[in-house]
Amino acid sequence: MAAICVFCASSRTLEQNWLDLAAETGAEIARRGHTLVSGGGCVGMMGAVAEAARAGGARTLGVMPRLLVQREVADLDADELVITESMAERKTAMIDKSDAFLTLPGGLGTLDELFEIWTLGTLGLHRKPMVLVDTDGFYGGLVEWLSGLTRTQFVRPDAAERLVVAETVPAALDAIENLLG
Repeated sequence: MAAICVFCASSRTLEQNWLDLAAETGAEIARRGHTLVSGGGCVGMMGAVAEAARAGGARTLGVMPRLLVQREVADLDADELVITESMAERKTAMIDKSDAFLTLPGGLGTLDELFEIWTLGTLGLHRKPMVLVDTDGFYGGLVEWLSGLTRTQFVRPDAAERLVVAETVPAALDAIENLLG
């Protein structure tokens, strides 16, 4: 089974539908026997995905920089909580400890993580599956903009194809499992 890193929002003020999507993701990761790798927070979607994964029996590994431990409230219930010295070290650890990446709705931090792993994959520094969950068209504008970058040759078609877009969590996990073989 795979260690799947989930990038998502950690905001405390999200609407319930986004928290439900995160919980669905954690439950589905557990149901399929995978390990969850997360940003190590216990709030927002990040907390919901970890809580649901554990409730379903999945192993959870959180990675959080020391400066955010108090600010975000660390997931002290994680099976393993890795504390790093910086955000850069956090991303490096999450990449190293993961077999695949699934991106749920989120803000700037989520986009930063998505674009970093996508760039590293495009450069050949990893060959791990990357799936963007576009539930309710959350990422529709971004996906359209990215398609325009490919049409205008700012992004190579092979680079664009590295990022799989799925509308549902089960479809996203199916894509990851198919790509992992």
